[in-house]
Amino acid sequence: MKNRICIIGSGPTGIYTLKNLIASPTPLDITIYEAESEAGKGTPYLPSINDPVMLCNIPSIEIPFIGQTLMDWLAKQPDAYLQRFGIVKSEIDERQFYPRVVLGDYLHTQFQFLLTVAKEKGHAVLVKPAHRVTDIVVGETAIQVKTGQGEDLGSSFSYVVIATGHDWPETTETKPGYFVSPWPASALEGIPSGSLGILGTSLSAIDALMTVSTAHGSFLYDEAGALIYKPAASSGDFHATMMSRKGLLPEADFYFPIPYETPTICTEEAVDALIAKGSSGLLDATFTLFSQELALRDPEYAMKIGLSDLDADSFADAYYAQRSGIDAFAWAARNLAEAQGNMIQKVTVPWRNAIMITHEIIARIVPHLDLNDFRRFGKSFKSIFIDEYATVPHLSIQRLLALHNAGVLSIQKLGNDYEIETAPGKRGATVKTESERLEFDTFIDATGQSAHSAKDIPFPSLVNANVVREAPTLRELSVLPEDHVGEVEYLGGIDVDEDYRVISGGALQTALYCAAIPYLLHKHPFIQGITSAAEIGEAVAASIIADMARADFHERLTA
Repeated sequence: MKNRICIIGSGPTGIYTLKNLIASPTPLDITIYEAESEAGKGTPYLPSINDPVMLCNIPSIEIPFIGQTLMDWLAKQPDAYLQRFGIVKSEIDERQFYPRVVLGDYLHTQFQFLLTVAKEKGHAVLVKPAHRVTDIVVGETAIQVKTGQGEDLGSSFSYVVIATGHDWPETTETKPGYFVSPWPASALEGIPSGSLGILGTSLSAIDALMTVSTAHGSFLYDEAGALIYKPAASSGDFHATMMSRKGLLPEADFYFPIPYETPTICTEEAVDALIAKGSSGLLDATFTLFSQELALRDPEYAMKIGLSDLDADSFADAYYAQRSGIDAFAWAARNLAEAQGNMIQKVTVPWRNAIMITHEIIARIVPHLDLNDFRRFGKSFKSIFIDEYATVPHLSIQRLLALHNAGVLSIQKLGNDYEIETAPGKRGATVKTESERLEFDTFIDATGQSAHSAKDIPFPSLVNANVVREAPTLRELSVLPEDHVGEVEYLGGIDVDEDYRVISGGALQTALYCAAIPYLLHKHPFIQGITSAAEIGEAVAASIIADMARADFHERLTA
């Protein structure tokens, strides 16, 4: 019983958890439950959820290794498979981006590889696709996982890992013409022509736009080799508007060394030393390290934005100032040209690289910030890191420019004060800003995965028995400084330790792990994609293996 482990979910986090678990020298009994009919892909990469036109924003070189790189796997695929997705074999590259569904096929192959390796190493792995877990019951000696109805409590395990990944609403179109999510893509394919409003400008929003626009036209290359969009004869008055607070488009993926370079000043050690001093002044002290690193790596940029006069509250305004004063599509075209040239010549823009290599280090302070600094961090400073690591494939920018040049795409700045309204019996939505009223026949909220609260977890026994709880701003209430007594605020998410073990005070708190991204965003604001899934999976597996080793040692000691 002590070596029985359950992983709920077989997407990237579940896959990397499995990869690291089967490194254990002790034979393990692992059961993997997957709600979908096919295991080993993950929601962001399922063909039933995604349109082939939707691109993934992680290239082969950034995918943590399992058994084969994406580039090598693609090179071995039949020509018919590659042609289906417009992939030219001779142009396969480790920094290229491919459709989400292609990545799903790749991950499924790697999952199967891990199952083979597990068997060779003496582990027993049982995969149960089309098994949706409905409840988790934490007992005194075991954790029961329920997958059926009524009295069926499924199986019992020593360790349970919740790796359910992204969570999207079951019903996408909640009102006629009003979509609360861009997934599944199939729900968007039937959107009629007319005015389309898309809330968001990130890759999720671009994905939604691509699905609808390809239903009303097609992307082609003209005689000069430029990508153009040609509306279909039946497209009528199709026009899309992408909206965000700043009214900016994401920037194109840029060249930077992989693995990341090591910072000189804003290092893990330096930030951890600040954390050790306590929460008071932590954000400002960390910003000082960041600004010193930025100035060291790109003094010209530092002087250009007036870095010496900026702080954690004003840096974002200076960062976005250049883009805010230029037409979004003009900026996108210029930025794309620069990024393409730098990619060919392998040129790294120093200030971009400085932000990229420090974002995960700076994220270390988030669980340790007091309430006021937590709010300050989220209000502005956080966004510049998201802007840098959430750059998009060059093809995505080319498609946006093609749509704009065809006269069917515009972008709208909403500001911080706007309202979205729907009316009974009326299709779509109305967006009201301080100065405008925008009417849309169809509206899609494509702002991406939102942070979930502990009460949202779909396992009622965990909530009813108070096994999961919302995370406070600081780890322990007893460490609150005197001037913050009474100001503790619960931020949502699920309270976990550094190994993603659920903190509940229960006897088996170290045996239940929450590795589901929506419940971790409060503490880990930069969690994103496969790289984060790999890091989480590694930490969870290492914790479980270490815990089992301690138990074995204790048994030998008391025998």
